[in-house]
Amino acid sequence: GHIAHHEAGAIESSGHKVVTLKPENGKLKAETLKAYLADYWADDTHEHIVQPGMVYISSPTELGTVYTKAELSALHNVCREYNIPLYLDGARLGYGFASKDNDLTLADLSRVTDIFYIGGTKVGALFGEAIVFNGDKGLDQDFRSLIKQNGAMLAKGRILGIQFEELFKDNLYFDISRKAVEQAERIKKAFLSKGYKLWIDSPTNQQFPILPKDAINKLKEKFAFLIWPDTGEPKLITRFCTSWATKDEDVDKLIDEINKL
Repeated sequence: GHIAHHEAGAIESSGHKVVTLKPENGKLKAETLKAYLADYWADDTHEHIVQPGMVYISSPTELGTVYTKAELSALHNVCREYNIPLYLDGARLGYGFASKDNDLTLADLSRVTDIFYIGGTKVGALFGEAIVFNGDKGLDQDFRSLIKQNGAMLAKGRILGIQFEELFKDNLYFDISRKAVEQAERIKKAFLSKGYKLWIDSPTNQQFPILPKDAINKLKEKFAFLIWPDTGEPKLITRFCTSWATKDEDVDKLIDEINKL
């Protein structure tokens, strides 16, 4: 995930440490979290080990999977048991809501997390995200001061608010997110129709076909997509992403090239 492997070590540079736990299909399971926290506090030498202070997850995940209401509730219960907040990175939240696997609403999300954010820049906003603090837990104490201390206070913050006001008018946020997922499903079907397998069956705007290198080289001539690190295998995992701005004609061109492979 971004918090551990990207952003140039931003969390560590702020004086904290990221401890990663083994996921399942990109998602942190409540049992995994419970076992880690129980082991930490049962260790007589835990004062020498980094103390867990918050749980950070992303939905959709880096693998395009989404957390269900039951999964988030289970995680939240563990967090409450150990008195640490549950934070959900919602950079791609709109695409998660548009997923066929989604059973959450924004109201649900406010009940099963302590803090989450509504991604703006990945779903049509020019800049900014909307951070939501749930309940009266004091987690937002001094937040505006912390923003200023880190050089992130916008001089014209109302512009940020206007964007979200417009995105949430007439269901626009959800409609344009749904369009991206529909485009991704078209791409997925095209790869499957050609006999290519998927690394993971993502229900969101990220798709992960496993392709031979000659097919990758042909598609790279006309399209931009991510290639997983080369392990020396004859086939590699790729990642194709759609967005709110993906046009029908662009997907048509990609599908046409896939059919020629």
